[in-house]
Amino acid sequence: MTFLIGEKMTGGYGPVDILHDCTLAVDKGQIAVIVGPNGAGKSTAMKAVFGMLKLRGGQVRLDGEDITALSPQDRVAKGMAFVPQTHNIFTSMTVEENLEMGAYLRRDDIRGTMEQVYHLFPILKQKRRQPAGELSGGQRQQVAVGRALMTQPKVLMLDEPTAGVSPIVMDELFDRIIEVARTGISILMVEQNARQALNIADMGYVLVQGANRYTDTGEALMADPDVRKTFLGG
Repeated sequence: MTFLIGEKMTGGYGPVDILHDCTLAVDKGQIAVIVGPNGAGKSTAMKAVFGMLKLRGGQVRLDGEDITALSPQDRVAKGMAFVPQTHNIFTSMTVEENLEMGAYLRRDDIRGTMEQVYHLFPILKQKRRQPAGELSGGQRQQVAVGRALMTQPKVLMLDEPTAGVSPIVMDELFDRIIEVARTGISILMVEQNARQALNIADMGYVLVQGANRYTDTGEALMADPDVRKTFLGG
């Protein structure tokens, strides 16, 4: 059974619909990637799944439960974590304080999860006493992902996690994302670097003007001549 699905989602901001019968789904421990041209509604679709956009049609289900009416906060309590593209860390707090903020809903011992985050991102352990605002762009993204992982999510949602980072840092972030998925966490990701993202994706969704244009495995989309020509630069 599909673990998370936003099915036939229609909605937008104000009276104008940005999403039109858009469907996104991800299975447990898999990576689903949303790609498409600028203005295609990729981030809007992600926000709709997280409850930041009121739907006029369609529904969102998590592990078989209809969560369409739940607030983002209630979805976090159900096991969803969302990392926005910008303003995703507390710059004046240390790295460790940022991670602790991620665990604010928890009442158990968080030290084990903290160690897992440090194992995944060793540079954060080295810099744990440093203000997060002093870190490089790639390291800040690691803090943002690490903080989301502190909630012990079942689903991790990432909005353009590699925006503005170097190709080397992008490859490293993708490697870490694969590692997270291997622990059984489902990952739904919007990504501008379509070719690299589809390379690691179990499922890919190509959106155009808020609607599904192509839906297939990452491998099949990479091999599709129409997708390659139109969205992957040949």
